Amino acid sequence: MERRWGLEESLAYTRWLSTHHYENFHVVSFLLPKELHQDFYNVYAFCRWADDLGDEIGDTRESLRLLNWWRGMPAGNPVFVALKRTIEARGLPLDCFSNLITAFEHDQVVTRYANWDEVLAYCVNSANPVGRLVLALCGYHDEERARLSDYTCTGLQLANFWQDVRVDVGKDRIYLPLDLLARHGVSEADVMGLRHSAGFAAAMREAVNYARGYFERGLPLIATLDARLSLDIELFSRGGLAILKKVEQAEYRVLDARPKIGKGERVWLLFSTILRWSKNRIVSGGPGRVGSNYDLQKPPRT
Repeated sequence: MERRWGLEESLAYTRWLSTHHYENFHVVSFLLPKELHQDFYNVYAFCRWADDLGDEIGDTRESLRLLNWWRGMPAGNPVFVALKRTIEARGLPLDCFSNLITAFEHDQVVTRYANWDEVLAYCVNSANPVGRLVLALCGYHDEERARLSDYTCTGLQLANFWQDVRVDVGKDRIYLPLDLLARHGVSEADVMGLRHSAGFAAAMREAVNYARGYFERGLPLIATLDARLSLDIELFSRGGLAILKKVEQAEYRVLDARPKIGKGERVWLLFSTILRWSKNRIVSGGPGRVGSNYDLQKPPRT
């Protein structure tokens, strides 16, 4: 007989999953209002399960079957017992959850990308829905902020790709556009063989600059948000830019080793971001004015 999960134990489960996984989700959420923490845990639990169903099963057909099951939001699962309340209370867009599943399914059957258009189409499902869900959780539902968030999330996805080139090779995946590699004289076999070259470094340099452009286009979003969320989003953006800087400092040798941001660097990133954020807010007098021409309406307080 299938176990029936109550609301309180389901909320406890998503909270446990979010704070005990190898990813430091709790470090992100402490910057947000406490009343939103549980809602973020519920959304994170959905993403964590989907990610594991995609990457931890080890059998493509079975992963696709389970992802399709997850797309149906099985009512008896504790994640959906908890998430149902969040979706209704925060008005979350259901298409974002479906898009995320599509991205995980895509990873099961597509391992190469011919050009930037194909990479960006993947980001539309894999990264951009996360930013839109975060905005909705915090009460923002307008398309202008969502568009700016898409830029930032695409930048983050690309930065993670360039940090994890070697890791993805181990999964038989190459996210660098094949036409970009070919333009610099690099073959698919060169990447899969982890062979660094001047051509590969040139391709990576172009890819890093391409990703940086998305962060720059998304930065105006920060000035349109309430205090805590603006700090959180800026920290994400600066963290992504720091990854790109690490790739540059490694002379683009991402086939040799995965560039990492050390603990001390993370602390400094947080400290410097808070200082910059505080200074800007003192000068501007509040959200909607810092380094931006945007002055979008703030969401109602809940």
